[in-house]
Amino acid sequence: MGIVACRIGWLLIALAVALPARGEVKQSAADTLSIAIEAKISAPPRTVFDALVHVERWWSSEHTYSEDAGNLSLVAEPGGCFCERWKDGGVEHGRVILVLRDKLLRLAAPLGPLQGKAVEGVLTFQLKPADGGTALTVGYLVNGTTASALDKSAAGVDRVLTEQVQRLKRLIETGKPVE
Repeated sequence: MGIVACRIGWLLIALAVALPARGEVKQSAADTLSIAIEAKISAPPRTVFDALVHVERWWSSEHTYSEDAGNLSLVAEPGGCFCERWKDGGVEHGRVILVLRDKLLRLAAPLGPLQGKAVEGVLTFQLKPADGGTALTVGYLVNGTTASALDKSAAGVDRVLTEQVQRLKRLIETGKPVE
């Protein structure tokens, strides 16, 4: 019975590692939005952090203004820009407000169409060693006015951010952001 239990235990660990990122809308109202995404990544925090700051390698081109994730960059220092630049334009997606190498990256980031709603957004990537890998928690808190209608954006924002975290996880674990 001990060998069977041990094999089942290892199978459960393997399945947990293979699971994609899970996102959840924690709070949604006209003037506020809170999302939490969790992922277990089979790599140490240093590897996860190094991949995280190379956003051009894992962010989906479908969720850029230029339709080319290769135009993205992230400078991981206070005041650093999470920017997208192309021949005829550019956009600041966010500004780095806190860096704790291999532990935490926080940006002031009203992402995508939320910029036009004149809201404030804080995007936090927290990394913790866990079971030989990294527990990545991504939090996104957005505040505006009731006219912002953030409750109507909640599901879409959750879906897009969760997809990006899944792509980051796949890049780190397989070398490619998509299957």
